[in-house]
Amino acid sequence: MPLLPFVLATIGTYANAPAGTVSQLPPEILNRKEIEATRAMREGAPAVPEPSPAYTTSGGGCVDDMAANPATGAMAAQKALDRATGEARVRAGLCLGVALGAMDRWEEARAAFVRARDAASPTDSASRARLGAMAGNAALAAGSASTALPILNVAAADAGTAHNGDLAGTIAMDRARALVALGQDAQAATALADARAALPDNAQAWLLSATLSRRQDRLGDAQAQIERAAQLGGTDPDVGPQIGLEAGVIAMLAGRQEAADKSWQSVVSAAPQSDAAKTAKGYLAQLASGASARP
Repeated sequence: MPLLPFVLATIGTYANAPAGTVSQLPPEILNRKEIEATRAMREGAPAVPEPSPAYTTSGGGCVDDMAANPATGAMAAQKALDRATGEARVRAGLCLGVALGAMDRWEEARAAFVRARDAASPTDSASRARLGAMAGNAALAAGSASTALPILNVAAADAGTAHNGDLAGTIAMDRARALVALGQDAQAATALADARAALPDNAQAWLLSATLSRRQDRLGDAQAQIERAAQLGGTDPDVGPQIGLEAGVIAMLAGRQEAADKSWQSVVSAAPQSDAAKTAKGYLAQLASGASARP
């Protein structure tokens, strides 16, 4: 097989992609690993009133307890939610959602986060936006972009009301993921433009933008965006390998085989045990076996 079609095929085909998703797109824009979604939920926990002693089992609050024992935490949070009234339901629902997410029970986590959001004060737009973002991410982790998108749309509106640019940018990236999964690439590109405007120094926003631009055959935009991503996060162990992998694909599509080789080699050198390195090694092996091939 000629080298360029091989790259297109291997980076674009996912036999287990859920129905309704766009294939031919790397997984970093289609999905976020469940552990990353759980971490985002924990790190994005809104500032809400501390819970009652009935479901606080450590000085750090119930959210801190979820990592240690999510099953026990979920039971305690559910009991607290059953008893709670008013805004006390916010913290209980938050804790329950985090615990359920830690157990990969994403649809139930989504429902818990939505209940927590709805219990928050109508004037507390920031908390409502954060909880809505958590619910949307849980829906995405459950494989339901069609459920996630309307939740994230509401969260985006709440973030705007709160005048919280960082939160709005993060939600814009989540919306882009949902839109791509639903085949709405043009709308996803708009959402990513919003994310870059709100978070100009966020490497992930630029990486996702480059991936989508490449998917839309806008290689000039993709190259500029991946260069910016590399400037911001090329040495970041979490996002750097994906940046190098994507940079190589963009270079290959532009006919710059040596640049592609260099990018993929850098991924293998920097993170040899990563999934990105495994993919890069496959590309490099094909590059070596088909060195004389030209697109």
